[in-house]
Parts: sequence; C-alpha cells; structure tokens
Amino acid sequence: MRKNIKVTAFAAASAALALGLTACGSSSDPSSTKADGGKADESKPLVIAASPSPHADVLNFVKDKLAAKEGLKLEVKEFTDYVLPNTATEQGQVDGNYFQHKPYLDDFNKKNGTHIVPVVNVHLEPLGLYSKKVKALTDLKAGQTVAVPNDTTNEGRALQLLAANNLITLKEGVGTSAKLSDITDKKGLEFKELEAATVPRALNDVDAAVINGNYALEAKLSPAKDALVLEKAEGNPYANFLAVKAGHEKDPRIEKLAKLLNSDEVKKFIEDKYQGSVIPAFGTPQA
Repeated sequence: MRKNIKVTAFAAASAALALGLTACGSSSDPSSTKADGGKADESKPLVIAASPSPHADVLNFVKDKLAAKEGLKLEVKEFTDYVLPNTATEQGQVDGNYFQHKPYLDDFNKKNGTHIVPVVNVHLEPLGLYSKKVKALTDLKAGQTVAVPNDTTNEGRALQLLAANNLITLKEGVGTSAKLSDITDKKGLEFKELEAATVPRALNDVDAAVINGNYALEAKLSPAKDALVLEKAEGNPYANFLAVKAGHEKDPRIEKLAKLLNSDEVKKFIEDKYQGSVIPAFGTPQA
C-alpha cells in the first residue's frame, strides 16, 4: 500500500503561517546545515512534496520499482497548490520537492526570501491552449475570452505561447516576465486571470484557456490530443526538477533519488504513460 499523504491548500491561517517565513537561524537554515549533507539520517524515509500528476506518479514509480534496489526509503506527499511545497521544504517539513520549473522558483525565492535550489531536471509539461467552444486557433475571434494563470512566471509563459501563435502581440524583449500590460495588440481578445490550479475548471465559462500540463492531466485532458496548440520542447526553459533547501544537495538520499529520476527506467515510464503529454528532460538545471 502506498504511503501517500494528500495535502490540499488548507485553511487560510495555515497558508498564512506557511508564508510567514523568517530569516531567523534554525536547524534548517543553510548556515546551520552541513553542505555535505552530513547530518542526514539515511535510515529515515526521504519525504518529497509533489503535485499529484505527473510528479507524484513519477515518484511513486521510483518508490515502487526502483528505490529498494538503491536502499532508499521514499515517501511522497501530494500538494495541490504551488506555494506550500516550497514553504514546507524551506521549513524542513519535507526533504525536498518536485513540482516546479526554474523561472517559477527564481521568482518564488525572490518574493519570499526562501533558499530553494534545483538538483536535477526530470521532465517538461508543455503548456497548452484548450477550448470546449472552438476547434482551432483560427476560430478564436475578437470579443472572446481567454483564461491565463495569474502567477508571474506562468502568466508570462502563457502570453508567450499566445504571441508565438499570433493571437496577441507583445512588447519586444519582455520574455518570460510578460504581463497583460505588455500586450501591444490584443486583437480583440479579452483575458481572465485565475490561479493556475483553477484554470481547467473555467473552461466552460471562457472561450479558451492556457493550462499548465499537470493541471491539464488532473482535469483528464490529454495535452498531446486535446490542446489547440502546445509549447515546443526545444530550448524550453521550463523543465520541472527535484529541488531542496540550499545546503541539502549532497544528502545521500537526495543523490540516490536524483540518479533514479534520470534513469532509463523513468524515461521509459514517462514516455509510455504520457504519450507525449509529458516529455523526459533529464540533466542539470539552468543556472
């Protein structure tokens, strides 16, 4: 029986507490933890926070099929939001997380004073544009509404996808930090900003929506089949990775998990299970 623990974005008070990080010294501060991971107790399970799909699916494959051979005890905690996995990692409630890409992490660390660092890339979830009301990009007309994620990096990513497909025009050089105010030509489209996790539920209420790959999968959408358009994988900076609090990169358990997550077995699992909706993207994260 899997030892998964499902954690939702629980009460506002709890979320506020998670966000109330301080710079005070503690046993989990980078300055008080050996960089070589010497304090890690290898007999204890390695607890990793993850989005339910595909992240927890991949981790559970490692847990069930590969971890025992490496002497690794792995426990997976599922989170359904994009904030608590990082705050739990920062506070030492979990040993690491697997749910995010580098632009998001950089923005999160800057805004929250956290010290989370990437360890190893695992996969890419192509962002896609979906609709229940139109069947092709050319069917989107002036006056129709498109929902986009409201967090900084995923909104910029969504707008870049729309611009790359000539649905909008953006200011030159705005990159992944693009905002609605950076649109120079909306071509008559209206935009609705929503929390990334809620965008799939808005599909019936808008004409189209840009949805993160993991949330599309949770909503029983097939990115490879259902999206009007998907991001291209080549040169994409949005690979999702295993991450830890700075100073814990050399924890022997983390090193074992990183090796397993970049194994041939995991590559085959991802390719077989997701059929192009999730793509292996192994290797060292971007600086």
